[in-house]
Amino acid sequence: MSLDVDAVQVFVAIADFQSFTRAAEALGTTQATVSVKLKRLEERVGKKLIERTPRHVRLSAQGETFLPSAREFLAAHERAVAGLSVTRRRFRLGIASHVMGPEVPTLLARLKAVDPALTIEVRLDASRPLLEAFEEGKLDAVIIRSDDDRRDGEILGPEHFGWFASPDFEYRTGEPLPLAALSPTCAVRDMAIRLLDRSSIPWTEVFVGGTAAIAAALSAGLAVSPFPRRLAPSDVVDVGDALGLPPLPSLSVVLHSSLSDPKSRDSLRAITAAFREHRKPSNYRW
Repeated sequence: MSLDVDAVQVFVAIADFQSFTRAAEALGTTQATVSVKLKRLEERVGKKLIERTPRHVRLSAQGETFLPSAREFLAAHERAVAGLSVTRRRFRLGIASHVMGPEVPTLLARLKAVDPALTIEVRLDASRPLLEAFEEGKLDAVIIRSDDDRRDGEILGPEHFGWFASPDFEYRTGEPLPLAALSPTCAVRDMAIRLLDRSSIPWTEVFVGGTAAIAAALSAGLAVSPFPRRLAPSDVVDVGDALGLPPLPSLSVVLHSSLSDPKSRDSLRAITAAFREHRKPSNYRW
């Protein structure tokens, strides 16, 4: 049995975007064409790959099984095509340091699979310098949190927060809550402090540092921190309820890019898929 490359690309795009309309936009075609190619692929493999209702698009059980093989099929095709050309393409990606998480290795692997001739350049920095570099054309895409910029972008997934501390952390009621936080310009820090003040909970900042440094401080039992759930060390716990701390609202992780050529769209779709897969409910620590 032979498979049509375009049809498999359509299936993977639908799986990544969970939308026929957005898949069509990413592939530069029409929704009708996407539907036709998917139908032909399903007829070819003899399986229903996508379940579609008026409100939801999701993979069928057979589609879940087929998706990894479909990605491998497309990657092999890209490697074969790339082998005929010595032209290398550079993709310059900026990732905010407080967004960098466990999905990045998958993201980089997906980018390389999409285009084996791709030279990947990654810059880690604070959001503001990354946005400035993006606006100056020095970066092709940036991944930041929604609180760092108000422009519309591709939402990669939610960023949920909790009040994390070591299980051995000791806090006496009535004393100021020891806090570990990012720099004074961090929107999450400001949000957490406002919530504490509104709840009349006294606090004092005992540790300031980057994401990795705060994670170490939490593990060491130095303080409590408003921290992303997906980045929390395995040896800390959410103490918000136990300490009577106010709930923290969620934000979004957003991708900004001005690229529109087919190869770049494939790269951006690979980034989107990697982030969304790591944000399935089963991957969260509640």
